[in-house]
Amino acid sequence: MYLRRIVLASLLALLSFSLAEQEPSICIKANARSCDECIQVDKSCGWCAEEEFFYFHGSKSTRCDDVESLKARRCNVVKIENPRGSILINENKPFSNWNKDEIVQMQPQKLSLTLRSGEPQTFDLKFKRTEDYPLDVYFLMDQSFSKKDDLDNAKNLGLDIISQIQSFTSDYRIGFGSFVGKTLMPDTSANPSSSQNSVNYKNILQLTNNGHQFHQLLSQQPTSGNLDYSEGGSDAIMQAAVCEDQIGWRNFTRLLVIATDAGFHFGDGGLGNGKLSNDGNCHLENNMYTMSHSYDHPSIAQLVQKLGEHNIQTIFAVTEELQPIYKELKNQIPGSAVGMLSSNSSNMIKLIIDTYNSVSSEVLLGNSKLPKGVSIAYKSICKNDVEGTGEKGRKCSDISIGDEVTFKISIESEKCPSHGKPESIKIKPLGFTEEVEVILNFICECQCSAQREPNSKKCDDGHGTFECGACKCNDGRIGRLCECSTDEVWMEDMDANCRKDNGTDICSNNGDCVCGTCECKKREIPTEIYSGKYCECDNFNCDRSNNKLCGGHGRCECRVCVCDNNYTGSACDCSLDTSACLAKNGQICNGRGICECGVCKCTDPKFQGPTCEICPTCPGLCTIHKECVQCRAFQTGEKKDTCERDCSDFVLIKVKDREKLPQPTDQSFPLTHCKERDDDDQWFYYAIAIRNNTKEVYVVEMPARGVMPIGLVTNFDSLKHRVPSSSSTVLSSILMFGMTKWLNLLCLFATFSVLTPLFTC
Repeated sequence: MYLRRIVLASLLALLSFSLAEQEPSICIKANARSCDECIQVDKSCGWCAEEEFFYFHGSKSTRCDDVESLKARRCNVVKIENPRGSILINENKPFSNWNKDEIVQMQPQKLSLTLRSGEPQTFDLKFKRTEDYPLDVYFLMDQSFSKKDDLDNAKNLGLDIISQIQSFTSDYRIGFGSFVGKTLMPDTSANPSSSQNSVNYKNILQLTNNGHQFHQLLSQQPTSGNLDYSEGGSDAIMQAAVCEDQIGWRNFTRLLVIATDAGFHFGDGGLGNGKLSNDGNCHLENNMYTMSHSYDHPSIAQLVQKLGEHNIQTIFAVTEELQPIYKELKNQIPGSAVGMLSSNSSNMIKLIIDTYNSVSSEVLLGNSKLPKGVSIAYKSICKNDVEGTGEKGRKCSDISIGDEVTFKISIESEKCPSHGKPESIKIKPLGFTEEVEVILNFICECQCSAQREPNSKKCDDGHGTFECGACKCNDGRIGRLCECSTDEVWMEDMDANCRKDNGTDICSNNGDCVCGTCECKKREIPTEIYSGKYCECDNFNCDRSNNKLCGGHGRCECRVCVCDNNYTGSACDCSLDTSACLAKNGQICNGRGICECGVCKCTDPKFQGPTCEICPTCPGLCTIHKECVQCRAFQTGEKKDTCERDCSDFVLIKVKDREKLPQPTDQSFPLTHCKERDDDDQWFYYAIAIRNNTKEVYVVEMPARGVMPIGLVTNFDSLKHRVPSSSSTVLSSILMFGMTKWLNLLCLFATFSVLTPLFTC
């Protein structure tokens, strides 16, 4: 139990250190001066409205922090303002099949979102395809067909279209209108009365379920020659789209079929002559377009906008040679299609059916223009739980009757709108007129703001409003308690006085600028202090060593360690004490290196070890000096003839016996003891010392001849009876060639257990 408490205390201490080292939260860095400002910084930010909180923490801006930090700093939980967003379903009618009153394919139909900055709200939008979905089809007939066959083919579209439509929906309406080009010079040679009847666009039959009337009027349509080859189809499309009441469009699938054998106007009009740009409004009087000579053709961009706004999808029925032109137009108008105008109308009927099925079996969501700072994201969950995100999240395909799909829609506000009022957006599927209305409400104020005290005595005797535990100053007053007047000092000057330079935060983001002077924040740990004119200093953000501030050997001043005596380094982790580098000979690093932070750094790369005493690659000192010691002390060895020349770099000192050699415990200089054998199998002993930069060699004056171990001869007879015959032969050889000569060889056999008890090497 005791050990567990120690571990827990250590972990808590480590956590406290970790928190102290963290960067200030986004909430504190925002330097919010009021609760309303604070909650708009980020969804994680809360405001401590407890009045006494300031006296413990010293800065108004520290009231704005993440909620857990406010709790840790002992702000009363009930005084923490941290509003959350919400979703309210206002209208959610059940799915239903088509009836005379309405059809419901989407849920919900209306909802309200309460948005807090940075906190998305996500809701489910469901779609279920209903049976027998209504269809409106309106035909635009080009009266200026250049060939009679093309006109007849266009008229034949009405012969079979009604019966085919009835095969896939019982609720349909059908109508048509006619158009010709903008008249420059009517061609009266073929039909003298055509100049009087040439009208740019005429609504002939409003949408109706009377198929007989549709067929009859369509078959009676005359041609109208025109010397202007730039046809008026774009004018007709615009009027058919925007004149909803005159055409009779219902709020269901809307198809507009344009039958022509002429080209199309690309661009913003083509006639010039000082005409006005098309205004995109309805100008039908007595079902005739009246502004043909005043307005230019609408641009493709205008057509795309209006067709989208009125939820109309277009089908171009054109002759074969015009297919490339209208396929290019199809690429510019979303949801449009192109079919060939031929004697057999079946291909056009199929195109209408396919377009209807495409609309009713596919859901592609779109939305109206979003308010500034508001974003929307879609995620689709289609048939077989197939999911889509991004642009694919807007769409589900291959939806059969009765299938239900779900869209998860997330709406987020980056900030409160400047006006602070609710906004409304619409979400609807392409090709359907149903839509979902989403009301957006924005959290821009704290609840505690409602209990504000105007002209409160707490704010310098009435110079401000006491709100959410802090003062919000009246005009002309500034300061934490509104104690300063702007007449006395300019706001810009005050901010400048609280900045170290133009590129830094006010009071280094560690305090509040109060009347041109920085008041530094207080820390949760009383010993941790912000200081400096701009609160740019602190005593807790210095380098650490061994998890200790300034290594425990200094103090932190303005984020720099001031080290105690005998310590240096950015974290005071470098000791100047050299005792750990002192070798046995009293020299620093054996004279082969330098002492840094109490550790030897050997300057000679051959040496290593705590005091540079080890040289793994160096030959032994004894081996190096053997020949010279032998020639100078005993006049023997390989160098006896060149001794004076080669062996004069040391002082030779003879001693009587080995006990007289210098001993390591008695000396304060490098010392090496040596034992070498000469050519006569005699051992000689010497010691090498370096003292006062002088090499001294101490030699025992008399070599010692090798001696047979005691007991080896006296026990030889018994040894012969105890060892194998092969070993007896070896021992006989030893006696034959001399005991001393073979002593070393015999020692090799001592490892055998049979010989070990008999002698010692």
